[in-house]
Amino acid sequence: MREENCIFCKIANGEIPSATVYEDENFRAILDLNPASKGHTIILPKNHFKDVCELDENTSAAVLPVAARIGAAMKASLGCTGFNLVQNNGASAGQTVFHFHMHVIPRYEDGPAMVTWEQHQSEAEELQQTATQIKNNL
Repeated sequence: MREENCIFCKIANGEIPSATVYEDENFRAILDLNPASKGHTIILPKNHFKDVCELDENTSAAVLPVAARIGAAMKASLGCTGFNLVQNNGASAGQTVFHFHMHVIPRYEDGPAMVTWEQHQSEAEELQQTATQIKNNL
């Protein structure tokens, strides 16, 4: 299940060379060409899924253990003190390649601020209304 014109399908399946840090029958994890920090890795499924909403259950269940394994290896080898898992869905969320992928971004003490957002206060009634809207579409 690959998409012929998908750059990430081609990379994940070895048609385009990459700096691979991990590979198994379902995934290839590569160093990002434009990293947020040293060691920034992208986990690519070898099958094509547009985003997290299209993932099958096996792929969804397998991606987090792969991310944890890579994150632990980063801490051991690169000296980072933490890592972020980032997964964008849709252009408005920052997705630029429409093949599901997960970023594993090493974080270093005194490193730059990343993956932040401005928090806003919400009233209890608004939270309940929003929760109901979401629940009604599950």
